Amino acid sequence: MSEHYFTQSPSSEAKTRELTLDIAGREVTVETVSGTFSPTRLDLGTAVLLRHLPAPEPGDILDLGCGWGPISLDAALSAKDAEVDIRVWALDVNSRSLDATRKNAQRHGLTSIRPVTADEIPSDMQFTAIRSNPPIRVGKDALHDLLTTWLPRLAPGGRADLVVSKNLGADSLQKWLIETLGEGFNVVRTGSSKGYRVLTVDRD
Repeated sequence: MSEHYFTQSPSSEAKTRELTLDIAGREVTVETVSGTFSPTRLDLGTAVLLRHLPAPEPGDILDLGCGWGPISLDAALSAKDAEVDIRVWALDVNSRSLDATRKNAQRHGLTSIRPVTADEIPSDMQFTAIRSNPPIRVGKDALHDLLTTWLPRLAPGGRADLVVSKNLGADSLQKWLIETLGEGFNVVRTGSSKGYRVLTVDRD
């Protein structure tokens, strides 16, 4: 069976490369590694998400499926510029992704980023924000389990932003989120660009 970016411990050869990207309004050089999500470029969906995100508010932010860390880096750099106190929980199952995110955070002196597996997040933690380019290709059941595990952990007044390709079911996922999360949560489309939808979940 071939490996995926959601493989816990990739066994293929780890090949690194450097990319220079525009993140949080500046040029940022990062190191990526094979066996992770989109190691050769900033994924188009992630780029669309970053353009639609609000400025971070104080508190705990969950980067759900962090890959090599672009969403975490954007949040940490934006918060640093605005002198906003945040902690970014960069969550992934892939050990290479966590290592790459850790290295990229250290490279830019971003101590607010904490690369973690799910069991390293306190069970009573609530998040002011959840940000994700979720792993659609993990399969519908696993995706739904992931989202029902973490989205209810939004703090009251919290906001989650997800980016999903229209061709990979963004509109049906929005309907499912509305039905599944139920009362107390609002799910709306807040952006659409280059074939991607940005879905925003607000908790009352």
